[in-house]
Amino acid sequence: MLGKLFKKQKTSVRAAALILGIATLASRFVGIIRDRLLSGTFGAGPELDAYYAAFRTPDLIYNLFVLGAITAGFIPIFTATLAKEGVETDDGIGERGNDLASALMTVLGVGLTVLAAVGIAIAPYAVALLTPGFAGPQRELTVALTRIMFVSPVFLGLSSVLGGILQTKRRFFVYAVAPVMYNVGIILGTLFLAPTMGIRGAAIGVAIGAFAHLVVQAFACGAVGFKFRFRWNPTDEGVVGIARQTLPRVASLAVGQINLFILVGVASTIGAGSIAVFTLANNLQNFPVGILGVSFAVAAFPLISELAAKGRKQELVEQFTRTVRTVLFLVVPATVLMLLLRAQIVRVILGSGRFDWNDTIDTANTLAWLTMSLFAQALYPLVVRVFFALKDVKTPLVISVITVIIERVLAWVFVSHGYGTPGLAVAFSIASIFDVTVLWVMLKHRTGTLGEKEIIRALLQMSIAGVAMAGVIQGVKALVAAMVNMQTFWGILTQGLVAGLIGLAVYMAVGYALGLREAREVRKIYRRKAELTPASNIVQEGDNITVE
Repeated sequence: MLGKLFKKQKTSVRAAALILGIATLASRFVGIIRDRLLSGTFGAGPELDAYYAAFRTPDLIYNLFVLGAITAGFIPIFTATLAKEGVETDDGIGERGNDLASALMTVLGVGLTVLAAVGIAIAPYAVALLTPGFAGPQRELTVALTRIMFVSPVFLGLSSVLGGILQTKRRFFVYAVAPVMYNVGIILGTLFLAPTMGIRGAAIGVAIGAFAHLVVQAFACGAVGFKFRFRWNPTDEGVVGIARQTLPRVASLAVGQINLFILVGVASTIGAGSIAVFTLANNLQNFPVGILGVSFAVAAFPLISELAAKGRKQELVEQFTRTVRTVLFLVVPATVLMLLLRAQIVRVILGSGRFDWNDTIDTANTLAWLTMSLFAQALYPLVVRVFFALKDVKTPLVISVITVIIERVLAWVFVSHGYGTPGLAVAFSIASIFDVTVLWVMLKHRTGTLGEKEIIRALLQMSIAGVAMAGVIQGVKALVAAMVNMQTFWGILTQGLVAGLIGLAVYMAVGYALGLREAREVRKIYRRKAELTPASNIVQEGDNITVE
């Protein structure tokens, strides 16, 4: 059974996105438990501020030197290596593929270990630069937490190479489950170490989670034929090619990380709890972004890269348009839910222990402004990957630089005028919308069309359904509030759950009545399952299942 999960392949974008979405949902759910434990144990105060601030420097290394390499360099070159060697999907990864992955893991592992050692040594200076509003014991705590967390990029770096192998082989299940293990590690640290070690226990949990992230993917890669061998060869042709592809992407990610540094720095000057509030609100709005945006982008990337490599531009645009429509169809109701039920969401998920009502209000207000750019954040991973498929990493870099400048100016303006943490969220949303809009225009210039007429027509139908959904949710909220005790956890949960479910049903019904293709497809899937009839477009060959 375990072997089948490790070997199961998905070749359809929607089937792969479904697997990724379900696993991401599980990961985000575990992440909610993590955030609830952290907020309930430490509250939105100095300790949690220090914990989230400590994430930034190790996370910088991971995002720059790991995600950049995997997204922009490793997967395309690894795919080309397998094709050159004549390795088919179910034939393992071949000798050359094994050598390339081993060489990259060796070079990356040694490099990340050195960077982690340097980071541990210079942590006091990095923290002082990152959080100018911290002083005394809070700064010292942030330094200690940063040093503990510097272990995690090494494990996550090695794990990301394994994740790249799994994506290339289209084994998405374990790749998507690995983040669950990461969050479980943090939860274990919070539950069992924090009572005696304080917030340091949660930081140790980060290292434990990163190690678990590595181990689970190592088993899955072993199942597809990868056997790691220590291979120190930084001049390997494939490694050099990955490095060349990666450098512009690293620069682009560096701009994004500098942006986060700026936001954290600005938040540290607002007052105690500001970093925690912004981070918790951002984690909540990342829930739908990860499930809807990132899942479809990751699932579509291999196919889009293949179409781009073969020069099949029309098919690429058609695939892009279908994916955009699907993402928007799911993002519209998610936006309505996050906006109208934000207080219920924040209170139910985070409202325990030392996380009081004032913290709830601040986080809900911040969440509202972050949600305004939910559509842009969900589309960005897909749009930027099309540029990568077209071997253009410079355009996203230039636009990212401009975006960060805009956000920096807006953040200082809003905070200086007393808008606090919600002001940071407004700046973030405006910059996110600007970023994806300019990328879209630049991509359209290269492709000629991105199916805008079809997308806009569908978006109008989705918007009508969304407005109907919003009206029903507001009415149901008032009705349920008169029937339950809104001063209790169960009362708030009941109100949010009932209003949300009825609202979603209305969205689907109105979308179906308007002839929205995505709504009709959902109804067909539901009827098919209800009738217990086998789907005519599902083909099974051994352990491989393809949904056409």
